[in-house]
Amino acid sequence: MRIIRITLISLVTIYIGLVVLFESWLGYSQPKNSNSLIITTFHNSESKDRVLSAINNDSKLYISANHWPRAWYRQAMANPNVEVFYKGEKNQYIAIPVEGEEHTKLMKEHAHSLTFRLLTGFPPRYFLRLDLKD
Repeated sequence: MRIIRITLISLVTIYIGLVVLFESWLGYSQPKNSNSLIITTFHNSESKDRVLSAINNDSKLYISANHWPRAWYRQAMANPNVEVFYKGEKNQYIAIPVEGEEHTKLMKEHAHSLTFRLLTGFPPRYFLRLDLKD
């Protein structure tokens, strides 16, 4: 029984270490692709940039918090006035939390693979809709 417990503790520790390494690498490298955007959030008159993947659904622009590190998300929730650089243009947006049926639809239509969820440690996923400021 002791060998099983030690093995399980070792496997869990290794898994947590892999998740931390993967998340740290993503945070450091901030990989970009053709559908990436850069969001600028504001906290105490300080701005922070973060590379995120854009989600386009029903002619609306969304972003999602898919990882455990999510300071940008907390900052956007505290101050929803954000700047977004996307497809060569910088615009002012209001970040609106997505809930209910809209959230369910996005989760279904833009689901992550099991591999991605495994590498990120199965974090909860939250969406923000980016509404262009008038």
